[in-house]
Amino acid sequence: MKVALTGATGLVGHPVLRRLLGAGHEVTAFGRRPPDFGSRHRPWDLDTAADLAGMNALVHAAFSHVPGRYRGGEGEDPDGFRRTNLHGTVALFEAARKAGVGRVVFLSSRAVYGTHPPGTLLDETMTPEPDTLYGEVKLEAERALSAMSSKDFEVAVVRATGIYGPPVPNVPHKWAQLFQDHDEGVPISPRAGTEVHADDLARAILRLLEAPSEALEPVVFNASDFTLDRRELLDLYACLKGIPARLPDAADRAAVCAPGTQRLRRLGWSPMGPGALPATLRALLSA
Repeated sequence: MKVALTGATGLVGHPVLRRLLGAGHEVTAFGRRPPDFGSRHRPWDLDTAADLAGMNALVHAAFSHVPGRYRGGEGEDPDGFRRTNLHGTVALFEAARKAGVGRVVFLSSRAVYGTHPPGTLLDETMTPEPDTLYGEVKLEAERALSAMSSKDFEVAVVRATGIYGPPVPNVPHKWAQLFQDHDEGVPISPRAGTEVHADDLARAILRLLEAPSEALEPVVFNASDFTLDRRELLDLYACLKGIPARLPDAADRAAVCAPGTQRLRRLGWSPMGPGALPATLRALLSA
């Protein structure tokens, strides 16, 4: 399959690229700079038109935001954030349809669900109620893509939770500031949230690219794995670095609203669980 991949140099796109190439697909990376391995490259960003001629499928993982932030990623320019990410994404989907691309997998976010009572299971059948600009933009893009769906233009949406993963060249890892705060003695508030490994997310995207057409009904699939408390994370971090741990209080894990993942699991997807965290953290610290 000839696959167009946006965001191939990012936290998610980098492992997706490796996974697609490993599965034997021919990948063309669309972005400002080429990846450091393995694929063709076409210069592109969300503010420009995409030439998708010859592509069989599209994986859209690119997103423009303030470094290190998705919620609040608009910084001081909410209008520009919406224009680039929503209008640019819809234009990309339209270009894909016109170019005869047969299948699109769009990386969305659990942020589309918004805030719910503590402990709510976030099911794909729920009515999304985003309460951030990030969630609104992702939801509007989802709906635009779903409205284009047809037998000749198949679509799948992956609502991913917090994503962690191995080192990516030139991309700070998601916990860099948290670890710096720990080392400098900055007070850290208790927090727990759900996580999914970038490699697990890449496997989910590959399954949706290769799944039979009937498996893509319904269109939306949650991707999540386990609940992680900052206290546990920082304890592991301090242990690996051999430094005294400065730990926040434990958070209320029962209050976390975890996304249900039965739709992906019915396709044979099974994430690695928290056992992947120590090795990933070692790799991040080594990098």
